[in-house]
Amino acid sequence: MPLCLDRGPLSVPSLRISCKRPWTPCPAELWRSRPSNAFGLCCFFMSSPPWETMKRPRRSDCPLDKYNVGEVAGPPAISPSKIILAVAERPLFPPLDQALIQAMACEVVAETKEPLSRQSLADLVRRARATLGKKISRSTVWRMLHEAAIKPWQYEHWIFPRDPRFAEKAGPILDLYAGTWEGKPLSTKDYVLCMDEKTSIQARQRSHDEMPPKPKRSRRIESEYERQGALQYLAAWDVHRGIVLGRCEAKTGIKPFGRLVDQVLEQEPYRDAERLFYVVDNGSSHRGQTSVERMRRRDKRIILVHTPVHASWLNQVEIYFSIIQRKVLTPNDFATLDAVRLRLALHEQLSNRTPRPFAWKFTRQDMLNWLKHAAPHFLAASAA
Repeated sequence: MPLCLDRGPLSVPSLRISCKRPWTPCPAELWRSRPSNAFGLCCFFMSSPPWETMKRPRRSDCPLDKYNVGEVAGPPAISPSKIILAVAERPLFPPLDQALIQAMACEVVAETKEPLSRQSLADLVRRARATLGKKISRSTVWRMLHEAAIKPWQYEHWIFPRDPRFAEKAGPILDLYAGTWEGKPLSTKDYVLCMDEKTSIQARQRSHDEMPPKPKRSRRIESEYERQGALQYLAAWDVHRGIVLGRCEAKTGIKPFGRLVDQVLEQEPYRDAERLFYVVDNGSSHRGQTSVERMRRRDKRIILVHTPVHASWLNQVEIYFSIIQRKVLTPNDFATLDAVRLRLALHEQLSNRTPRPFAWKFTRQDMLNWLKHAAPHFLAASAA
């Protein structure tokens, strides 16, 4: 049993009993142990070095009645809990109240006899207090609605197919994305390119210079601007290689689109390709069977594949357009159209430096399963 001699002002030795774990001095006793203090030097005889036991033992390992914490320590005591268990176990809002609040959120707003198109959280809180006859907070109402399994009060926009031949036209495109054509895998010299135009890209010169960010304030862009013209951006996205080829034109049309086709044919490896599959939508520059024959006359290797009507989301180049809209063209602060051209060209180079195809996961089977669920809406749209 280790001993400690504590030499106070009267030099009266006191016996200290340690607990199971080595005793670590408190900051006050460390202060007393300094040679410059008048209380003397405190010597500690411990079973292990002090650097191995930097934490004070827990009360569960060394109870207060067996641990000497100094003369300022009072008797050990535990404050009784002030929580009444019966009240804590009783819910403030039983399941019936939650069901009433969710029912109010599911109601058609027109049936509430209020001139509203949507109910805000404040509206639901006000109606819930009137219906339940007691106070309820905004956070409680929000939590009840958030935990609901089905949320009819939420909505999102959706595009249902309008083309009666949707499956017939979309199936070959999805097969090309999966690496097959007419049931046979594509060869190493077959290439699939998605092509389209991003129209009316404006150069907006702001009326005032932007303000840099400061502590607790974000960067500020002037809302008013002067238009410095607009251009059209035409691009071809290689589905399996992740390469993009683009150009800027003053207008869209058959001739600008033809120049994009020529640009692709001049590049390797498309110059020596066996087949070139061009996936396009139904824009005026490449619409209908006429465009198919026009591409055939330009090069016999070109196979033009059209997306269904009102389904340009099947064209992967739209994903690339969304990227440049968010990362290149926003915020739009270009003094001239040349600045827009330069920014788009530099982004092409940056993207082609580390090409990465899109992880397309929507397959032909997924399309068939989706059409089964959307059959009633599909038939209604076809009849209209």
